[in-house]
Amino acid sequence: MTTRVAPSADVDDRAVIGEGSSIWHLAQVREHARLGRDCVVGRGAYIGSGVTLGDNCKVQNYALVYEPARLGHGVFIGPAVVLTNDTYPRAVTPEGDLKSADDWEAVGVTIEEGAAIGARAVCVAPVTIGAWALVAAGSVVTKDVPSHALVAGVPARQIGWVDREGRPLVATGDGRWVSSSGTDHYVVVDGALNPAAN
Repeated sequence: MTTRVAPSADVDDRAVIGEGSSIWHLAQVREHARLGRDCVVGRGAYIGSGVTLGDNCKVQNYALVYEPARLGHGVFIGPAVVLTNDTYPRAVTPEGDLKSADDWEAVGVTIEEGAAIGARAVCVAPVTIGAWALVAAGSVVTKDVPSHALVAGVPARQIGWVDREGRPLVATGDGRWVSSSGTDHYVVVDGALNPAAN
């Protein structure tokens, strides 16, 4: 299995691209970025310097993943998603001088295993998106998202729970949640979804 890089992509020589990964047209992968095995970086996407992606990640067309973002295995980044990195963005200092890299501290977005960020969503750093969570398209995430949570809106608020397939869990009325297949049961303890005995 080989790595595929489109001729129009801009991949820095100091980036590490895992075996089987594909970098498509007009994408940019900056210095010291690390992509795991079998990742896909879509057309026009941007991967910042030092960003890390686990195995089997998909970064769709025109998504912007700014450093120092950290993505776990199997993370999905939808088209035109933005992962920010500046808590107090300004082009200039209070004195009116153009800011340099030394004038601010980059903060990152962390996305844990299996989570998915829908098209055109914005994650405002610093935030952590928990494992297998789902951020609805167009949302603006300004605070941490629990594992398996479904969040939507501006700002994003939790509206439910999802299973590993991204399908909404159904409340059973007795404090339990069940997957659409009916095979997996969960309970919420201290704001976190936990497997329950069937």
